[in-house]
Amino acid sequence: MSFPMTTQTEANGPLDPARLSPWRQIGTPVADCRNARHALEKAGLAGWNIRKLQQSGTDITPNGVTTINNPEQVMLVRDDPATGQVRYLSSVGSGYGIRQNEEQADLLDALVAESGAESLADAGQLDGGKRTFVTMKLPQTMTVAGLDPVELYLAVFNSHDGSSSFRVMIVPFRIWCANQLGVAIRDRVSEVSIRHTRNAEIKVEEIRSKLGLMYSYAEAFEREARKMLDAELTTPEFREVVETIWPVDDNAPVRTRNNAERRRGELMRLWSSADTQQAVRGTRWAGWQAITEYVDHFQPAKDSTIRAHRVLTSGTVANRKQRAFDLLAVA
Repeated sequence: MSFPMTTQTEANGPLDPARLSPWRQIGTPVADCRNARHALEKAGLAGWNIRKLQQSGTDITPNGVTTINNPEQVMLVRDDPATGQVRYLSSVGSGYGIRQNEEQADLLDALVAESGAESLADAGQLDGGKRTFVTMKLPQTMTVAGLDPVELYLAVFNSHDGSSSFRVMIVPFRIWCANQLGVAIRDRVSEVSIRHTRNAEIKVEEIRSKLGLMYSYAEAFEREARKMLDAELTTPEFREVVETIWPVDDNAPVRTRNNAERRRGELMRLWSSADTQQAVRGTRWAGWQAITEYVDHFQPAKDSTIRAHRVLTSGTVANRKQRAFDLLAVA
């Protein structure tokens, strides 16, 4: 890849230091670690000793107590390295392939070397360890039309609850507003997955062989972004996109309509006057960034950590970003 390089202060000012990526809000900074194993230890992801326990149920009747084993499901548990306690992870099928977090260390080190990243960036866990993540910032920074810098990250996700495969994915990240911009682009590969089966292995060569396809996704993303930045978007058109993504029935309860009005007002503020849109205002790219910024940083939540967790795990959030991208992309 060959992207123009930029720094964070070359355009419309530095990013608000209080606005962190969802990875940094939830995870642990590990850029100072000498290798992946050290990073996993620092983030509390090593020494889990994930294992299967037989599941059973107890039936109590007047005739006595009967224990019934479940041959189809097993319980996954782990050790908590901070407390030494055994913690429940999930219930999965008996054929589920356990993958200790340390098993990804060689792959992570290989990805750092292969991609040119200086080091890993952040590592952490979600939902009590059901899912884990490790990120690394790639050295390339694309600058959309010479105006808007977007960093590229490789994010490695693992699950211990059967919800998803082991995944390596490329994620664009807009510097000005700390927006996470991962979306699907037609005919482009943005991630590689390995299923959790008994015989599945994490093969460094397999992931490495597909990195080129993932970098091709980044180039396609830049082309789509450039077209969006070159295309005008009016305020009425932006409002129509918002109402398409968050439809509200005229007969909806008063509370629903009031919440919708507050959301619309915040989105219009981001679109019309937010500093983060200053250099790109009035474009389809700015419209997508305003919607993504709202979802990532302003959508109501009990606290910023819960919102960050939602950004990383919610299918609804991902679908809204994708829907907005599809509506605003230029054919």
